[in-house]
Amino acid sequence: MRGLFAILICGLASAYSAAAVAGGDIAAGQAKAKAVCGACHGENGDKPLQPEYPVLAGQHVDYLAKALKDYKSGARKNAIMGGQAQALSAKDIDDVTAWFSSRTGPLYVKH
Repeated sequence: MRGLFAILICGLASAYSAAAVAGGDIAAGQAKAKAVCGACHGENGDKPLQPEYPVLAGQHVDYLAKALKDYKSGARKNAIMGGQAQALSAKDIDDVTAWFSSRTGPLYVKH
């Protein structure tokens, strides 16, 4: 019974993940992330240059999109991210967030 439950949960998570990134072009997001985000967060978003920089890989697409939009609008303050977000179009944000949310991040719950 536990195995069936685990399979069901994995299937639902996969369906949700695919739907969550449907708004962005993952390949375009990968290219944009490599050019814009990779220097600080790592090309896949899983190996930040500095420990205080966040891991982006595996984050929820809606969380990443809100953060970038808030940096762009000035609602969220950070001199570096504010400048980076200003250069991103709405499509760029959709694409980059699709890319990072599609990655497997190093963060997990230890059981």
